[in-house]
Amino acid sequence: MKPSVLLALPARFLRPVRWKSFITLNVIALMLLQAPAMELATTNAPVAGVSSNNLAEMDIDQLWNTRVTILGPSEAISRTPAAVSVVTQEEIKRSGAMNVPEALRLVPGMDVAQIDGSQWAVSSRGFNDQFANKLLVLQDGRSIYTPLFGGVFWDVQGPMMEDIDRIEVIRGPGATLWGANAVNGVINILTKGAESTQGWLVSAGGGTFDRAFANARYGGKVGENLSYRIYGTYLNHDDTPLPNGSDSQTDWQLGRGGFRMDWTPTLDDLVTFQGDGYGGKIREVFMVAPAFTPTPDVMHVRGLDVLGRWTHMFSDTSNFKLQAYYDRTERQSIIFDEPRDTFDLNFQHEFQPLDRHEMIWGLGYRITRDSEANTSTVSWADPSRTENLFSGFVQDEIALVKDKLNLIVGSKLEDNGYTGFEFEPGTRLLWTPTTQHTFWGAISRAVRTPTRSDNDVIFNQPPGVTVYGNGGQQSERMIAYELGYRTQPIKQLSFDVALYYNDYDRLRSTEFGPSPTQPVSTPFFPLHFDNRMAGESYGASLSATWRVTDWWRLQPNYTVTRIHLHTLPGSTDTTSVPSEEGQSPQNQVTLRSMMDFPHGWTVDCGLRYVDRLAFVAPAPSVSSYITADARLAWRPRKNLEISLVGQSLFQKRHAEFSSNAILANPQTQVPRSVYGKVTWEF
Repeated sequence: MKPSVLLALPARFLRPVRWKSFITLNVIALMLLQAPAMELATTNAPVAGVSSNNLAEMDIDQLWNTRVTILGPSEAISRTPAAVSVVTQEEIKRSGAMNVPEALRLVPGMDVAQIDGSQWAVSSRGFNDQFANKLLVLQDGRSIYTPLFGGVFWDVQGPMMEDIDRIEVIRGPGATLWGANAVNGVINILTKGAESTQGWLVSAGGGTFDRAFANARYGGKVGENLSYRIYGTYLNHDDTPLPNGSDSQTDWQLGRGGFRMDWTPTLDDLVTFQGDGYGGKIREVFMVAPAFTPTPDVMHVRGLDVLGRWTHMFSDTSNFKLQAYYDRTERQSIIFDEPRDTFDLNFQHEFQPLDRHEMIWGLGYRITRDSEANTSTVSWADPSRTENLFSGFVQDEIALVKDKLNLIVGSKLEDNGYTGFEFEPGTRLLWTPTTQHTFWGAISRAVRTPTRSDNDVIFNQPPGVTVYGNGGQQSERMIAYELGYRTQPIKQLSFDVALYYNDYDRLRSTEFGPSPTQPVSTPFFPLHFDNRMAGESYGASLSATWRVTDWWRLQPNYTVTRIHLHTLPGSTDTTSVPSEEGQSPQNQVTLRSMMDFPHGWTVDCGLRYVDRLAFVAPAPSVSSYITADARLAWRPRKNLEISLVGQSLFQKRHAEFSSNAILANPQTQVPRSVYGKVTWEF
């Protein structure tokens, strides 16, 4: 790591004892494996149906030119005018991540915190919360954020981890293509094609926190043109303990199964049909009205989805995609009960109308319907609601100077049932003076439209407080200014820096008094949602990949975030500003080490520092922490891997976030844990 990078790190992170701990992990690995020659073993060579185990063997050039599709046309990372990152399948495996939130810890600029045994807070560039609502998340092009609150129920998301091909992440707005709620970031989880998952894969294991898990997948072919796979997974996850070490009753069990079929009737056509289903039980402790006593409950979750997509290639520069999906979700608990059905249809066309122009446009329609059951804690002004969303977008990439300077302009147009017409334009400029240097800048407008909860919720809280939705809310607005630079100064090193400044207006606030659109049922202390907060955030992310030797790779990342908000004249809200400013870390640092050794051995270590979080009382604040993960794996055969993973190794347990007003446990702590895993492909 360069001295200039070290100087940018927080002083607390540079304490010698912590660096000694991290270095010791690597030194011990070297001594145990007794590999003075440090040559790559032939047992790590890729075979059919088995991915290479040598991430460190991959050239920086290959990582530099990894292609992404999250901004529309497929493009290399080095030529993408956005703060974009890609987490590959190999990185996911070698990190030991057991779910998507854990995998997102690998992305610089992401705020990822575990709340309890099954709940997560995930966001980008601040505004983190269990119900974070400024991040759009997709899986294979299917939106998995819920219109209920504009965020993600992470406890039921994620395919079989071995089936993920890559996770593409934009930090910053992606509204020009993806529309409302793509305010501070976009995540697209892409699974492998059925052609690349042929044969059997079976994995199983267990440990102290991930008590037991099992995965099975089989892929085959029908004729020459149709490939398929089917899979099933099961997990039994322990709870996160309370600060005194006692049981928080937040464990969860989930089963999932699904399929994918890819058909190529011609050389120019690809038809994909896939689906998933899941069911599980999640234990939580809720604050239940009217007594507001902590009440243990078993929340039942179920869901299914099916998706079809047709891709046709007219030529090397022209194609179209037609996609439709149906999604059914159900959550049932003592305070909340919601079944929801969603249908989505969209079309996009990419072509070159003129020389030096690459255009992509599309149309979309989504309808979602829910049926909310009223409880004493959470009820609804309207028990059932159907929402329609109509959208269209157009984007043109213009080569102002061929292979040197590109201008990208476009906008998303949407019509929703809450605020009507929304306009989300964006402009990006890409300058690549040489193949080793890339400069980019962007100005974008993004909005977060009101959700079902914003409009219709009636939420009873102690003591005698009721929060009402407000049907008169407007969309939150943001203008984002971004600058970035990527370079590969030498073959063994790449470096990426992204700077941003976000100007927010009409942010949601919680005001005293009756709702303008709902009758007040409790006169004691009514509150309602409104749009009387504004402010700005700014920050930077720095990341690098350094191939130290042929067998060792290092990836340091540093992120700084600053949020300054204020209420508007006439506001009575005294908690939203400190809450939004304090719930995201100002500084984050990660350092990952990946080593390949002879005879099929690999050693991976990760160091993570997260700054302090300041919550609004009565929720306790979270101290800054530094911890480490480590993974030791051995491939005795090309198709068999045995691994041992340790997580959160530096402390017996540590807190990462505090619960909201719904959950009775004010704070739980993530324990030190170990699990073993065996993966067999045949």
